[in-house]
Amino acid sequence: MRRSPPRTGDPARVHSAAVSAVEFQFDDRSRTPDGDLGRAVASAWYARGTIPYRRERVAPTGSTVGVIVLGDPILETAGGPRAQPLRADHGFLIGSHDRPVINEPTGETFARGIVTTPVGARAALGVDPRAVAGAVVDLESAWGAAAGLRERLLAESDPEAMLDLMVATLDAGLDRAALADPGAARCKRAIALLEADPVRPIGGMAAELGVSHGHLDREMNRMVGLGPRRLARPLRVERLPADIDLQAGAAWADLAANWAGPTSRT
Repeated sequence: MRRSPPRTGDPARVHSAAVSAVEFQFDDRSRTPDGDLGRAVASAWYARGTIPYRRERVAPTGSTVGVIVLGDPILETAGGPRAQPLRADHGFLIGSHDRPVINEPTGETFARGIVTTPVGARAALGVDPRAVAGAVVDLESAWGAAAGLRERLLAESDPEAMLDLMVATLDAGLDRAALADPGAARCKRAIALLEADPVRPIGGMAAELGVSHGHLDREMNRMVGLGPRRLARPLRVERLPADIDLQAGAAWADLAANWAGPTSRT
């Protein structure tokens, strides 16, 4: 069946127009956890296939993403034009980021992935979001369960059974105390407000949540890895395709204004 290329967090991907219409085979599946795990993990996914282009830009996302590589190595670059790529033979972890990440498979993509919720990195993976924000690092160094899970996945052949194994491993290791952090609930509310209006003034949003602007900045950085202004950028990226009406004609001036970003005005 024809599939889209692998996702690292349901972000938009950009590649050349010359290959955008090419038919290619790609098996891309996902699982959405529920209950306590669903508060920390947005999805677990399976991807296998070969993309018909050399590299792709992955749009920024406010989530932390862990990818277990089971096939050919993948080169992953985050942090701007001068950043050096990480060669991932076993896996990589991408922190929350507000700039595109370059994804460059060296052959067939054969991988399993975990996308946390914006506030779920610490609870799901035991990762401090501040330590990995805007970066790509070795997964097995960042997440203690990664190496053992990879070995078990290599022994399994059924994609659905692999997803079952990933969800079970995540649930067994879930830090429920981290989910109970009062800051997690407040940041979740802040993210919902930003999703509804990514350009709203941050000072007014903080007041609505009952804290100061500075307190909200610190709490968002601790829980998400990005402050509210930086998080608003990937949220605007996610919203942009829905705002473009190609049939009626895009309101480019309004779209550009939305890219100006939120302010600290109350």
